[in-house]
Amino acid sequence: MSGTFVGMPAFPKAARDAVRDETLRGNLRHATHTIRDKRATAVAELADWQELREAGRRIKDHTLRHLDRYLVQLEESVTAAGGIVHWAADADEANRIVGELVKATGESEVVKVKSMATQEIGLNEALAAEGIHAYETDLAELIVQLGDDRPSHILVPAIHRNRGEIRDIFREKMASWGRPAPDGLTEEPADLAEAARLHLREKFLRAKVAISGANFMVAETGTLVVFESEGNGRMCLTLPETLISVVGIEKVVPTWQDLEVFLQTLPRSSTAERMNPYTSMWTGTTDGDGPRTFHLVLLDNGRTDALADDIGRQALRCIRCSACLNVCPVYERAGGHAYGSVYPGPIGAILTPQLRGTTSEIDASLPYASSLCGACYEVCPVAIDIPEVLVHLREKVAEQGGPGHRLEKAAMKAASWVMDHPAVMAAGERAALRTRALHPKRPPGAGAWTESRDLPELPEEPFRDWWRKNRT
Repeated sequence: MSGTFVGMPAFPKAARDAVRDETLRGNLRHATHTIRDKRATAVAELADWQELREAGRRIKDHTLRHLDRYLVQLEESVTAAGGIVHWAADADEANRIVGELVKATGESEVVKVKSMATQEIGLNEALAAEGIHAYETDLAELIVQLGDDRPSHILVPAIHRNRGEIRDIFREKMASWGRPAPDGLTEEPADLAEAARLHLREKFLRAKVAISGANFMVAETGTLVVFESEGNGRMCLTLPETLISVVGIEKVVPTWQDLEVFLQTLPRSSTAERMNPYTSMWTGTTDGDGPRTFHLVLLDNGRTDALADDIGRQALRCIRCSACLNVCPVYERAGGHAYGSVYPGPIGAILTPQLRGTTSEIDASLPYASSLCGACYEVCPVAIDIPEVLVHLREKVAEQGGPGHRLEKAAMKAASWVMDHPAVMAAGERAALRTRALHPKRPPGAGAWTESRDLPELPEEPFRDWWRKNRT
Protein backbone atom coordinates (compact mmCIF):
# COMPACT_ATOMS: atom_id res chain seq x y z
CA MET A 1 0.00 0.00 0.00
CA SER A 2 1.42 3.33 -1.06
CA GLY A 3 0.09 6.83 -0.47
CA THR A 4 1.20 10.23 0.75
CA PHE A 5 1.49 9.49 4.49
CA VAL A 6 5.21 8.78 4.50
CA GLY A 7 7.20 9.13 7.73
CA MET A 8 4.16 9.60 9.97
CA PRO A 9 4.69 8.78 13.66
CA ALA A 10 2.69 6.11 15.49
CA PHE A 11 -0.87 7.06 16.42
CA PRO A 12 -0.22 7.90 20.10
CA LYS A 13 2.36 10.56 19.26
CA ALA A 14 0.42 11.97 16.29
CA ALA A 15 -2.77 12.13 18.37
CA ARG A 16 -0.96 13.78 21.29
CA ASP A 17 0.18 16.56 18.96
CA ALA A 18 -3.25 16.90 17.34
CA VAL A 19 -5.24 17.33 20.55
CA ARG A 20 -3.14 20.37 21.42
CA ASP A 21 -4.44 22.14 18.29
CA GLU A 22 -7.54 23.96 19.55
CA THR A 23 -8.52 25.21 16.08
CA LEU A 24 -8.41 21.67 14.69
CA ARG A 25 -10.47 20.30 17.56
CA GLY A 26 -13.04 23.06 17.15
CA ASN A 27 -13.35 22.41 13.41
CA LEU A 28 -13.74 18.67 13.96
CA ARG A 29 -16.24 19.01 16.79
CA HIS A 30 -18.49 21.34 14.82
CA ALA A 31 -18.39 19.31 11.61
CA THR A 32 -18.78 15.82 13.05
CA HIS A 33 -21.62 16.78 15.39
CA THR A 34 -23.47 18.53 12.56
CA ILE A 35 -23.15 15.58 10.19
CA ARG A 36 -24.08 12.91 12.71
CA ASP A 37 -27.14 14.81 13.97
CA LYS A 38 -28.43 15.19 10.41
CA ARG A 39 -27.72 11.53 9.70
CA ALA A 40 -29.71 10.42 12.74
CA THR A 41 -32.71 12.38 11.47
CA ALA A 42 -32.44 10.93 7.95
CA VAL A 43 -32.10 7.35 9.22
CA ALA A 44 -35.06 7.73 11.58
CA GLU A 45 -37.31 8.35 8.57
CA LEU A 46 -36.98 4.69 7.51
CA ALA A 47 -38.98 2.22 9.58
CA ASP A 48 -37.06 -0.66 7.99
CA TRP A 49 -33.54 0.73 8.54
CA GLN A 50 -32.38 -2.32 10.50
CA GLU A 51 -33.69 -4.64 7.77
CA LEU A 52 -31.83 -2.60 5.13
CA ARG A 53 -28.69 -2.74 7.26
CA GLU A 54 -28.94 -6.52 7.52
CA ALA A 55 -29.61 -6.82 3.79
CA GLY A 56 -26.48 -4.78 3.04
CA ARG A 57 -24.44 -7.00 5.34
CA ARG A 58 -25.74 -10.16 3.69
CA ILE A 59 -25.09 -8.88 0.16
CA LYS A 60 -21.55 -7.90 1.03
CA ASP A 61 -20.76 -11.14 2.87
CA HIS A 62 -22.16 -13.26 0.04
CA THR A 63 -20.12 -11.32 -2.50
CA LEU A 64 -16.91 -11.65 -0.51
CA ARG A 65 -17.41 -15.41 -0.15
CA HIS A 66 -17.72 -15.71 -3.92
CA LEU A 67 -15.51 -12.80 -4.94
CA ASP A 68 -13.53 -14.81 -7.49
CA ARG A 69 -16.69 -15.71 -9.42
CA TYR A 70 -18.17 -12.22 -9.38
CA LEU A 71 -14.93 -10.54 -10.45
CA VAL A 72 -14.67 -12.84 -13.48
CA GLN A 73 -18.31 -12.09 -14.29
CA LEU A 74 -17.61 -8.36 -13.92
CA GLU A 75 -14.67 -8.56 -16.32
CA GLU A 76 -16.78 -10.40 -18.89
CA SER A 77 -19.63 -7.87 -18.58
CA VAL A 78 -17.36 -4.80 -18.84
CA THR A 79 -15.53 -6.28 -21.83
CA ALA A 80 -18.80 -7.15 -23.59
CA ALA A 81 -19.92 -3.53 -23.11
CA GLY A 82 -16.78 -2.16 -24.82
CA GLY A 83 -14.56 -1.56 -21.79
CA ILE A 84 -11.04 -2.84 -21.12
CA VAL A 85 -10.21 -4.48 -17.78
CA HIS A 86 -6.78 -4.43 -16.13
CA TRP A 87 -5.75 -6.29 -12.96
CA ALA A 88 -3.37 -4.65 -10.47
CA ALA A 89 -1.89 -6.73 -7.65
CA ASP A 90 -0.46 -3.74 -5.78
CA ALA A 91 0.02 0.03 -5.83
CA ASP A 92 3.08 -0.02 -8.08
CA GLU A 93 1.33 -2.09 -10.73
CA ALA A 94 -1.80 0.07 -10.64
CA ASN A 95 0.25 3.28 -10.95
CA ARG A 96 2.23 1.81 -13.84
CA ILE A 97 -0.95 0.76 -15.68
CA VAL A 98 -2.62 4.14 -15.28
CA GLY A 99 0.55 6.03 -16.21
CA GLU A 100 0.95 4.02 -19.41
CA LEU A 101 -2.72 4.48 -20.33
CA VAL A 102 -2.48 8.26 -19.92
CA LYS A 103 0.81 8.51 -21.82
CA ALA A 104 -0.70 6.47 -24.67
CA THR A 105 -3.24 9.28 -25.20
CA GLY A 106 -0.46 11.87 -25.55
CA GLU A 107 -1.99 14.01 -22.81
CA SER A 108 -0.15 15.52 -19.86
CA GLU A 109 -3.18 16.53 -17.78
CA VAL A 110 -6.04 14.57 -16.25
CA VAL A 111 -9.08 15.46 -14.15
CA LYS A 112 -9.99 13.25 -11.21
CA VAL A 113 -13.06 12.46 -9.17
CA LYS A 114 -14.24 10.18 -6.39
CA SER A 115 -11.36 7.86 -5.80
CA MET A 116 -9.93 7.10 -2.41
CA ALA A 117 -8.27 4.13 -4.08
CA THR A 118 -6.03 6.47 -6.08
CA GLN A 119 -5.06 8.27 -2.87
CA GLU A 120 -4.36 4.89 -1.27
CA ILE A 121 -1.83 4.03 -4.00
CA GLY A 122 -0.36 7.55 -4.32
CA LEU A 123 -1.42 7.91 -7.95
CA ASN A 124 -1.08 11.70 -8.15
CA GLU A 125 2.55 11.51 -7.07
CA ALA A 126 3.25 8.64 -9.48
CA LEU A 127 1.71 10.57 -12.38
CA ALA A 128 3.66 13.70 -11.46
CA ALA A 129 6.86 11.66 -11.70
CA GLU A 130 5.83 10.86 -15.29
CA GLY A 131 5.18 14.53 -16.11
CA ILE A 132 1.40 14.23 -15.83
CA HIS A 133 -0.59 16.70 -13.70
CA ALA A 134 -3.73 15.39 -12.02
CA TYR A 135 -6.39 17.95 -11.06
CA GLU A 136 -8.75 17.04 -8.21
CA THR A 137 -12.27 18.29 -8.96
CA ASP A 138 -14.16 17.51 -5.76
CA LEU A 139 -14.35 20.74 -3.75
CA ALA A 140 -12.83 19.28 -0.59
CA GLU A 141 -10.16 17.39 -2.54
CA LEU A 142 -9.35 20.61 -4.40
CA ILE A 143 -8.86 22.40 -1.08
CA VAL A 144 -6.53 19.63 0.12
CA GLN A 145 -4.55 19.63 -3.13
CA LEU A 146 -4.17 23.40 -3.37
CA GLY A 147 -3.12 23.53 0.28
CA ASP A 148 -0.41 20.85 -0.19
CA ASP A 149 -2.31 19.02 2.50
CA ARG A 150 -3.57 15.50 3.19
CA PRO A 151 -7.19 14.33 3.44
CA SER A 152 -8.44 13.79 6.98
CA HIS A 153 -11.96 12.42 6.48
CA ILE A 154 -13.53 9.92 4.10
CA LEU A 155 -16.52 12.06 3.12
CA VAL A 156 -15.17 15.55 3.84
CA PRO A 157 -11.39 15.40 3.22
CA ALA A 158 -10.94 19.05 4.27
CA ILE A 159 -12.98 18.76 7.46
CA HIS A 160 -10.00 20.03 9.45
CA ARG A 161 -10.14 23.39 7.64
CA ASN A 162 -12.49 26.24 8.46
CA ARG A 163 -13.87 28.72 5.94
CA GLY A 164 -11.26 31.37 6.65
CA GLU A 165 -8.45 28.91 6.03
CA ILE A 166 -10.06 27.78 2.77
CA ARG A 167 -10.41 31.37 1.55
CA ASP A 168 -6.73 31.99 2.28
CA ILE A 169 -5.71 28.83 0.40
CA PHE A 170 -7.74 29.86 -2.63
CA ARG A 171 -6.31 33.38 -2.61
CA GLU A 172 -2.75 32.11 -2.35
CA LYS A 173 -2.74 29.01 -4.53
CA MET A 174 -5.31 29.27 -7.32
CA ALA A 175 -3.02 31.40 -9.46
CA SER A 176 -0.52 28.51 -9.61
CA TRP A 177 -3.14 26.58 -11.57
CA GLY A 178 -3.53 29.36 -14.12
CA ARG A 179 -6.53 31.24 -12.76
CA PRO A 180 -6.29 33.49 -9.68
CA ALA A 181 -9.03 33.60 -7.08
CA PRO A 182 -11.66 36.33 -7.67
CA ASP A 183 -10.91 39.75 -6.20
CA GLY A 184 -12.56 40.29 -2.86
CA LEU A 185 -13.15 36.60 -2.25
CA THR A 186 -14.98 36.16 1.07
CA GLU A 187 -15.30 33.13 3.31
CA GLU A 188 -19.00 32.67 2.54
CA PRO A 189 -19.65 29.08 1.33
CA ALA A 190 -21.42 30.27 -1.84
CA ASP A 191 -18.47 32.48 -2.79
CA LEU A 192 -15.95 29.72 -2.15
CA ALA A 193 -17.97 27.22 -4.18
CA GLU A 194 -18.32 29.68 -7.05
CA ALA A 195 -14.58 30.36 -7.04
CA ALA A 196 -13.92 26.61 -7.28
CA ARG A 197 -16.51 26.24 -10.03
CA LEU A 198 -14.96 28.95 -12.18
CA HIS A 199 -11.50 27.60 -11.45
CA LEU A 200 -12.36 24.08 -12.58
CA ARG A 201 -14.62 24.80 -15.53
CA GLU A 202 -11.82 25.25 -18.02
CA LYS A 203 -10.19 22.06 -16.74
CA PHE A 204 -13.37 20.09 -17.46
CA LEU A 205 -13.74 21.56 -20.94
CA ARG A 206 -10.08 21.03 -21.84
CA ALA A 207 -9.40 17.60 -20.34
CA LYS A 208 -9.20 14.62 -22.68
CA VAL A 209 -8.58 12.08 -19.90
CA ALA A 210 -10.41 11.54 -16.62
CA ILE A 211 -9.66 9.23 -13.70
CA SER A 212 -12.38 8.09 -11.34
CA GLY A 213 -13.17 5.58 -8.69
CA ALA A 214 -16.53 3.94 -8.07
CA ASN A 215 -18.80 3.28 -5.13
CA PHE A 216 -20.08 0.05 -6.65
CA MET A 217 -19.49 -2.23 -9.64
CA VAL A 218 -22.32 -4.53 -10.82
CA ALA A 219 -21.05 -7.92 -11.95
CA GLU A 220 -24.28 -8.76 -13.77
CA THR A 221 -24.17 -5.78 -16.14
CA GLY A 222 -20.64 -4.37 -15.93
CA THR A 223 -22.07 -1.07 -14.63
CA LEU A 224 -20.03 1.28 -12.42
CA VAL A 225 -21.75 3.66 -10.01
CA VAL A 226 -20.55 6.94 -8.50
CA PHE A 227 -22.44 8.87 -5.79
CA GLU A 228 -21.59 12.56 -5.47
CA SER A 229 -23.13 15.89 -4.54
CA GLU A 230 -21.48 18.59 -6.64
CA GLY A 231 -21.80 17.62 -10.31
CA ASN A 232 -18.04 17.45 -10.82
CA GLY A 233 -18.31 13.70 -11.10
CA ARG A 234 -20.83 13.96 -13.92
CA MET A 235 -18.47 16.30 -15.77
CA CYS A 236 -15.50 13.96 -15.35
CA LEU A 237 -17.45 10.91 -16.37
CA THR A 238 -19.01 12.33 -19.53
CA LEU A 239 -16.81 15.03 -21.12
CA PRO A 240 -13.34 13.45 -21.58
CA GLU A 241 -12.52 11.11 -24.44
CA THR A 242 -10.82 8.53 -22.18
CA LEU A 243 -12.06 7.41 -18.76
CA ILE A 244 -9.89 5.33 -16.42
CA SER A 245 -11.54 3.98 -13.27
CA VAL A 246 -9.41 2.59 -10.42
CA VAL A 247 -11.56 0.52 -8.08
CA GLY A 248 -10.87 -1.88 -5.21
CA ILE A 249 -11.98 -5.43 -5.93
CA GLU A 250 -14.29 -5.42 -2.88
CA LYS A 251 -16.60 -2.82 -4.48
CA VAL A 252 -18.36 -5.38 -6.68
CA VAL A 253 -21.98 -6.42 -6.05
CA PRO A 254 -23.65 -9.32 -7.85
CA THR A 255 -26.78 -7.83 -9.42
CA TRP A 256 -28.44 -4.60 -10.47
CA GLN A 257 -31.18 -5.19 -7.88
CA ASP A 258 -28.58 -5.21 -5.08
CA LEU A 259 -28.08 -1.49 -5.66
CA GLU A 260 -31.59 -0.90 -4.30
CA VAL A 261 -30.33 -1.42 -0.74
CA PHE A 262 -27.25 0.79 -1.01
CA LEU A 263 -29.08 3.57 -2.85
CA GLN A 264 -31.05 3.98 0.38
CA THR A 265 -28.39 3.40 3.03
CA LEU A 266 -25.28 5.12 1.64
CA PRO A 267 -26.70 8.64 1.11
CA ARG A 268 -28.39 8.68 4.51
CA SER A 269 -25.28 7.42 6.31
CA SER A 270 -22.87 9.76 4.53
CA THR A 271 -24.46 13.08 3.58
CA ALA A 272 -27.74 12.59 5.51
CA GLU A 273 -29.68 12.92 2.25
CA ARG A 274 -32.50 10.69 1.04
CA MET A 275 -30.61 10.31 -2.20
CA ASN A 276 -27.50 11.83 -3.71
CA PRO A 277 -27.94 14.89 -5.94
CA TYR A 278 -25.88 13.05 -8.59
CA THR A 279 -25.83 9.28 -9.01
CA SER A 280 -23.91 8.46 -12.18
CA MET A 281 -23.96 5.00 -13.74
CA TRP A 282 -22.11 3.89 -16.86
CA THR A 283 -21.67 0.61 -18.65
CA GLY A 284 -18.74 0.35 -21.04
CA THR A 285 -18.83 2.78 -23.95
CA THR A 286 -21.58 4.03 -26.25
CA ASP A 287 -20.99 5.57 -29.68
CA GLY A 288 -21.61 9.32 -29.60
CA ASP A 289 -22.27 9.45 -25.87
CA GLY A 290 -19.58 9.92 -23.24
CA PRO A 291 -15.97 8.73 -23.35
CA ARG A 292 -14.89 6.76 -26.42
CA THR A 293 -12.51 4.59 -24.39
CA PHE A 294 -13.10 3.11 -20.95
CA HIS A 295 -10.50 1.31 -18.81
CA LEU A 296 -11.25 -0.39 -15.50
CA VAL A 297 -8.28 -1.06 -13.21
CA LEU A 298 -9.23 -3.62 -10.55
CA LEU A 299 -7.06 -3.05 -7.49
CA ASP A 300 -6.07 -5.71 -4.94
CA ASN A 301 -3.30 -4.05 -2.89
CA GLY A 302 -3.76 -6.18 0.23
CA ARG A 303 -7.46 -6.92 -0.12
CA THR A 304 -6.95 -10.62 -0.87
CA ASP A 305 -4.86 -10.92 2.30
CA ALA A 306 -7.65 -9.28 4.31
CA LEU A 307 -10.18 -11.62 2.69
CA ALA A 308 -8.29 -14.61 4.07
CA ASP A 309 -8.93 -13.47 7.66
CA ASP A 310 -12.28 -14.83 8.87
CA ILE A 311 -12.77 -12.00 11.37
CA GLY A 312 -10.92 -9.15 9.68
CA ARG A 313 -12.54 -9.59 6.27
CA GLN A 314 -15.72 -7.83 7.40
CA ALA A 315 -13.80 -4.56 6.98
CA LEU A 316 -14.14 -5.17 3.22
CA ARG A 317 -17.90 -4.65 3.53
CA CYS A 318 -17.22 -0.93 4.02
CA ILE A 319 -19.10 1.35 1.61
CA ARG A 320 -17.09 4.45 2.66
CA CYS A 321 -20.01 6.35 4.21
CA SER A 322 -17.85 7.79 7.07
CA ALA A 323 -20.63 7.43 9.67
CA CYS A 324 -18.19 5.71 12.05
CA LEU A 325 -15.83 8.70 11.95
CA ASN A 326 -18.56 11.15 12.90
CA VAL A 327 -19.52 9.31 16.10
CA CYS A 328 -16.02 8.29 17.21
CA PRO A 329 -14.77 10.18 20.32
CA VAL A 330 -11.17 9.38 19.39
CA TYR A 331 -11.43 10.68 15.82
CA GLU A 332 -13.25 13.82 17.00
CA ARG A 333 -10.29 14.76 19.17
CA ALA A 334 -7.34 13.45 17.16
CA GLY A 335 -8.47 14.16 13.59
CA GLY A 336 -7.73 12.13 10.49
CA HIS A 337 -4.05 12.88 9.97
CA ALA A 338 -3.09 11.06 13.18
CA TYR A 339 -4.06 7.75 11.56
CA GLY A 340 -1.33 8.09 8.94
CA SER A 341 -3.57 6.74 6.18
CA VAL A 342 -6.08 7.85 3.61
CA TYR A 343 -8.56 5.79 5.65
CA PRO A 344 -8.89 7.48 9.08
CA GLY A 345 -11.17 6.86 12.02
CA PRO A 346 -12.51 3.50 13.21
CA ILE A 347 -12.68 1.95 9.74
CA GLY A 348 -9.12 3.07 9.04
CA ALA A 349 -7.97 1.53 12.32
CA ILE A 350 -9.07 -1.90 11.06
CA LEU A 351 -8.69 -1.55 7.29
CA THR A 352 -5.26 0.06 7.02
CA PRO A 353 -3.38 -2.53 9.15
CA GLN A 354 -4.91 -5.29 7.02
CA LEU A 355 -3.98 -3.65 3.71
CA ARG A 356 -0.49 -2.58 4.80
CA GLY A 357 0.30 -5.15 7.49
CA THR A 358 1.27 -4.42 11.09
CA THR A 359 5.04 -4.45 10.75
CA SER A 360 5.46 -0.66 10.91
CA GLU A 361 5.07 1.23 14.17
CA ILE A 362 2.13 3.30 12.94
CA ASP A 363 0.17 0.35 11.54
CA ALA A 364 0.77 -1.68 14.70
CA SER A 365 -0.58 1.24 16.76
CA LEU A 366 -3.83 1.72 14.82
CA PRO A 367 -5.84 -1.15 16.38
CA TYR A 368 -5.29 0.61 19.72
CA ALA A 369 -6.69 3.92 18.42
CA SER A 370 -10.09 3.24 19.94
CA SER A 371 -11.92 3.25 23.25
CA LEU A 372 -13.98 0.21 22.09
CA CYS A 373 -17.16 2.13 22.97
CA GLY A 374 -19.02 0.49 20.07
CA ALA A 375 -20.61 3.64 18.63
CA CYS A 376 -19.01 2.87 15.25
CA TYR A 377 -20.74 -0.53 15.06
CA GLU A 378 -24.11 0.97 15.96
CA VAL A 379 -24.09 3.39 13.01
CA CYS A 380 -22.42 1.19 10.37
CA PRO A 381 -24.93 0.63 7.53
CA VAL A 382 -23.40 -2.77 6.71
CA ALA A 383 -22.99 -3.86 10.36
CA ILE A 384 -19.20 -4.12 10.49
CA ASP A 385 -18.34 -5.12 14.07
CA ILE A 386 -15.38 -2.76 14.29
CA PRO A 387 -14.69 -3.39 18.02
CA GLU A 388 -14.47 -7.13 17.35
CA VAL A 389 -11.95 -6.60 14.56
CA LEU A 390 -9.95 -4.14 16.67
CA VAL A 391 -9.55 -6.69 19.46
CA HIS A 392 -8.66 -9.35 16.88
CA LEU A 393 -5.96 -7.14 15.36
CA ARG A 394 -4.61 -6.21 18.81
CA GLU A 395 -4.11 -9.91 19.43
CA LYS A 396 -2.16 -10.20 16.18
CA VAL A 397 0.03 -7.24 17.11
CA ALA A 398 0.71 -8.75 20.53
CA GLU A 399 1.63 -12.11 18.98
CA GLN A 400 4.22 -10.58 16.69
CA GLY A 401 5.99 -8.99 19.65
CA GLY A 402 7.56 -5.60 19.98
CA PRO A 403 9.21 -3.32 22.55
CA GLY A 404 8.45 -4.61 26.01
CA HIS A 405 6.67 -7.69 24.69
CA ARG A 406 9.01 -10.19 26.41
CA LEU A 407 8.77 -8.39 29.75
CA GLU A 408 4.97 -8.18 29.52
CA LYS A 409 4.72 -11.86 28.58
CA ALA A 410 6.95 -12.85 31.52
CA ALA A 411 4.88 -10.69 33.90
CA MET A 412 1.63 -12.27 32.72
CA LYS A 413 3.11 -15.76 33.08
CA ALA A 414 4.26 -14.99 36.62
CA ALA A 415 0.88 -13.53 37.55
CA SER A 416 -0.86 -16.63 36.17
CA TRP A 417 1.33 -18.90 38.29
CA VAL A 418 0.69 -16.87 41.45
CA MET A 419 -3.08 -16.95 40.89
CA ASP A 420 -2.93 -20.73 40.44
CA HIS A 421 -1.40 -21.06 43.94
CA PRO A 422 -3.74 -19.61 46.59
CA ALA A 423 -1.23 -19.79 49.43
CA VAL A 424 1.32 -17.79 47.46
CA MET A 425 -1.39 -15.32 46.45
CA ALA A 426 -2.45 -14.84 50.08
CA ALA A 427 1.15 -14.34 51.23
CA GLY A 428 1.68 -11.76 48.49
CA GLU A 429 -1.46 -9.85 49.46
CA ARG A 430 -0.39 -9.65 53.11
CA ALA A 431 3.12 -8.54 52.14
CA ALA A 432 1.66 -5.82 49.92
CA LEU A 433 -0.54 -4.58 52.76
CA ARG A 434 2.32 -4.40 55.23
CA THR A 435 4.30 -2.21 52.81
CA ARG A 436 1.41 -0.17 51.42
CA ALA A 437 2.69 3.11 52.92
CA LEU A 438 5.72 2.82 50.65
CA HIS A 439 3.76 2.28 47.40
CA PRO A 440 3.99 5.18 44.89
CA LYS A 441 0.74 6.47 43.38
CA ARG A 442 2.27 6.38 39.91
CA PRO A 443 5.04 3.78 39.60
CA PRO A 444 7.85 4.79 37.25
CA GLY A 445 8.11 2.90 33.98
CA ALA A 446 4.39 2.09 33.77
CA GLY A 447 3.98 4.36 30.74
CA ALA A 448 0.48 5.30 29.60
CA TRP A 449 -1.14 3.12 32.27
CA THR A 450 -0.48 5.72 34.99
CA GLU A 451 -0.02 8.94 33.04
CA SER A 452 -3.52 10.12 33.92
CA ARG A 453 -4.59 7.83 36.78
CA ASP A 454 -3.35 6.87 40.25
CA LEU A 455 -3.06 3.31 41.46
CA PRO A 456 -5.94 2.48 43.85
CA GLU A 457 -5.10 2.46 47.54
CA LEU A 458 -4.89 -0.99 49.14
CA PRO A 459 -7.41 -1.77 51.91
CA GLU A 460 -6.32 -2.41 55.49
CA GLU A 461 -6.76 -6.17 55.10
CA PRO A 462 -7.16 -8.64 52.22
CA PHE A 463 -10.68 -9.65 51.22
CA ARG A 464 -10.02 -13.31 52.11
CA ASP A 465 -9.18 -12.29 55.72
CA TRP A 466 -12.27 -10.07 55.94
CA TRP A 467 -14.43 -12.88 54.61
CA ARG A 468 -13.02 -15.36 57.12
CA LYS A 469 -13.97 -13.00 59.96
CA ASN A 470 -17.40 -11.92 58.73
CA ARG A 471 -18.91 -14.74 56.70
CA THR A 472 -20.78 -16.09 59.74
